[in-house]
Amino acid sequence: MGIRVGLVGAGGVGARHARVLSGFEDVELAGIWDADAGVAAALAGAVGAPVAAGLDSLLDRGLDAVWLCVPPFAHGDLELAVIRAGLPFLVEKPLAADLAVAERVAAAVAAAGLPTATGYHWRHLDTVDRARDALAGAPVRLVDARWWGTTPPPTWWSRSDRSGGQVVEQATHVLDLLRVLAGEVAEVVGGAAPSTREGRDVPDATAAVLRLDSGAVGTVSTSCVLPAPTAAALEVVADGTWVHLTETALRIRTAAGDEDVSPAVDGRTAVDRAFVDVVSGRPAPPGLVDVAEALATHRLAWAVTEATRTATTVRVPR
Repeated sequence: MGIRVGLVGAGGVGARHARVLSGFEDVELAGIWDADAGVAAALAGAVGAPVAAGLDSLLDRGLDAVWLCVPPFAHGDLELAVIRAGLPFLVEKPLAADLAVAERVAAAVAAAGLPTATGYHWRHLDTVDRARDALAGAPVRLVDARWWGTTPPPTWWSRSDRSGGQVVEQATHVLDLLRVLAGEVAEVVGGAAPSTREGRDVPDATAAVLRLDSGAVGTVSTSCVLPAPTAAALEVVADGTWVHLTETALRIRTAAGDEDVSPAVDGRTAVDRAFVDVVSGRPAPPGLVDVAEALATHRLAWAVTEATRTATTVRVPR
């Protein structure tokens, strides 16, 4: 038996999910809706799915789950509507452009008891499990997370009130893995280099120092002034072990030498497959990040953003 799913948001990320979902034999993509009807129609035609005239129309199609693939500023009311409809949903990261909306949605999910998933697809990489194994039993001393690249073309990305900024919108991936491999962060202090580009208030660069619950320390930095994506990585220094992890590669250094590993799993496909399995009644795989777990990462990203914006020490909410 297959499941019927609806997709909200037909931009680049939504199109990726639509292509993946339409390739699963046990999934029927029962409708696509976007605030831009033309964009929705183009994607629906490309994947052979029907267009929905609105959100209510989509939710009335006998769905088993919904994929929410919208920009950060559009979160909140959409999730609450899906929750009222009693439908499980996968929502793309980040949970929102701010903290208040993310907290409100997470509280509503918890009250409803619905299965959820989020787009932290790096968690599904088998290299993450290998990195965790390599660090097992070795106390972490230092972490470094970075996301250095260009300014993405969507106009909403350049506005902090709509994207949440580069830490919330992009570096959240490496901050999520920082939590997985090094533990929780207690507080953050940092600063920012203001934007020098007209029309963009997202800083040119940010840098922060982290203090972890374990006593370890770390750094996180971002920049959006380069001509192309350059670095999206997490490094972890533990007693006798160094780990360097990206979406496409893992290097482990110990006294025995170096080990280089490439992921055998496509995380972008695996995250959709995992939630389809959950909706179909199968157990959730270890890599699946539900809204409650994603909220912990969003709180960290918010704390880093606030610390770099204000040049003050910010405690990570718990």
